Amino acid sequence: MTTAEVFSIANLMAMLMWILMIVLPKWKGTRFLIDFKVIPLLLSLSYIVYMLSYIQAGGGLDFGNLSSVMDVFTKENAVMAGWVHYLAFDLLIGMWMLNQNQKLGIHQLIMVPCLIGTFMLGPVGFLLFMTIRAIKLQTS
Repeated sequence: MTTAEVFSIANLMAMLMWILMIVLPKWKGTRFLIDFKVIPLLLSLSYIVYMLSYIQAGGGLDFGNLSSVMDVFTKENAVMAGWVHYLAFDLLIGMWMLNQNQKLGIHQLIMVPCLIGTFMLGPVGFLLFMTIRAIKLQTS
C-alpha cells in the first residue's frame, strides 16, 4: 500500500470517528470506539510503521531547533508519521472532551463547535472546550 493510500485511509477513519462523535456521541457504537480508543490505536500503529521507516532510512530525530524540525518534515515517511500523530492526538482530545462532558452535562449543540474546532484546528477547539468547562464548573 502506498503512503498516499494510507494517508487517505487514515483521514477517512478519523473523519468517520469525528462524525460519530459530533452527530452520535451517545450511541453504543460511538461509545465503544471511544472507550477502547480503536481509531487512535490504529493510527498509532501506522505512526510506528512510518517513524520506523523514516529512522531505518537514515532519518534523524533532531527536534532541538526549527531548522532541524523543518528538515525532518521534508521526508515523506516523517510527514506521514506527523500527520497520523495529529489525527490520533486530536481524536484523543475530542474523546476526552466527550468523556468529561458525561459528568459536566454541557448541551450537545454547545459541544459541536468544540469538537469541530478540535478536529479542524486542534488547540482552538480544546481552548474553547476548556473555557466552557470552566464556566460550567463555576456555575455548578
